[in-house]
Amino acid sequence: MTLASILHYSLPTIYTYIYLIVVKLLRMAEITNQSFEAFQSRWLIGLEHQLHDVLQVIESGDRENEQRCKNLIDDNISHYKQYFQAKTRLVQQDVFLVLAPTWISSFERAHLWIGGFRPRLAFLIVINNVLDLTEDQTRRINKGLEEIKEEENELTNEFDKVQERMISSSMGGLARQMGRPRNGVWDHSMETTVDMLRVSIENVVEYADFLRRKSGVIIMEILNPTQSLRFLAAAAKLQINLRRLGMQRDERRLGYGYS
Repeated sequence: MTLASILHYSLPTIYTYIYLIVVKLLRMAEITNQSFEAFQSRWLIGLEHQLHDVLQVIESGDRENEQRCKNLIDDNISHYKQYFQAKTRLVQQDVFLVLAPTWISSFERAHLWIGGFRPRLAFLIVINNVLDLTEDQTRRINKGLEEIKEEENELTNEFDKVQERMISSSMGGLARQMGRPRNGVWDHSMETTVDMLRVSIENVVEYADFLRRKSGVIIMEILNPTQSLRFLAAAAKLQINLRRLGMQRDERRLGYGYS
């Protein structure tokens, strides 16, 4: 059978098959997207409240109140844990939505690395905002930064390989789908292969989040309470300001506002 005849007999059915899959995925993604978008909106409001409390302590000079500092640090850590827990559930529901989130601005998406910020960024925030590090602290921060950068690079390479395998397998599966159905049944091997590769991508994204958490743990073990507050304040400011700037840019570019 020639390619022309295959296309003539198979494409209408193939398009219907692909259309049904796409519609189903879009409906699932819409529900998931709306749910996480609502969560993140609430989470960012909570982050702003926590930033206000941290800045009050820093600016008031009440940093000698060790218990107050500890409580604020614990509250911030708990807040970030909630975010990562919700994100883990989202990864398991739709990892591709995590890699290309629709609830953030295009400016924010341009700075994503495997579904979030680069783990090394946390160390750069410390270096640029915590200026009273001791010599030993500086050495440990630099050591942690180099360790995280190495793991980042390894994971980036693994992510690239998984994406290449997915593209290759998808194209091969689509070519097989171009034939006539066998005994009235279509070959679903492409779906099976993509599902297997999706699991690989889920693992990569989950490990990327592990590195993000690991960066925070390393840093908090090095800094004292008052230094930790300055780090947390700088990190929250960066996240909030990136979002505001990104939304403002999208508003100007697209001509609509954000609530």
